[in-house]
Amino acid sequence: MSIADKNFPVICVGGSAGGLYAYIKLLENLPSNMGVAIVIVNHVRTMPTLLHEILPKYTTMPITLITEDLVIEPNQVYIIPQNRDLHVLDGKFQLKPISKPRGWPDVITVFLRSLTDYWQGKLIAVIVSGYDGDGAAALCGIKEVGGITIAQKLATATQPDMPESAIESGCIDFVLSPEDIAKKIVEITV
Repeated sequence: MSIADKNFPVICVGGSAGGLYAYIKLLENLPSNMGVAIVIVNHVRTMPTLLHEILPKYTTMPITLITEDLVIEPNQVYIIPQNRDLHVLDGKFQLKPISKPRGWPDVITVFLRSLTDYWQGKLIAVIVSGYDGDGAAALCGIKEVGGITIAQKLATATQPDMPESAIESGCIDFVLSPEDIAKKIVEITV
């Protein structure tokens, strides 16, 4: 597949503590044939993620734990592995050692910045429940390249820090519940 074929939308869903509920509600409410790639960037450092084992119950889209040089395809859900920074280059995922080994990771920010630099298709950044403010620093960049930004409504987030930081960035287009985020994504991408 050439780089010219890589113009389908990528939806980055960034979250952490309490994010599982949001991921489930999103996947339950998104059609499996929308022609988008969904990348769940869960802010986990030390424990192996189990999302690729848990989430298949909630969607018919294939769910894959990301490996080095994995080609990004539409109608798929991708999960970041723990303790890695995620980048995209030439339509493939690139995994690097985590750039912030102490304190709260910034894996969502790192991936969103990589998307703004190296992805040709539409971008949608979604920030859901989690501690700290990962992702917020990259949201204005997503908007600068014509992308859409969405934060989870604080009242629906178990840990509202991440969506609150996203909203405070001044670069959020929509603040919605997880179910309404799914509806908005369908509106935007269809």
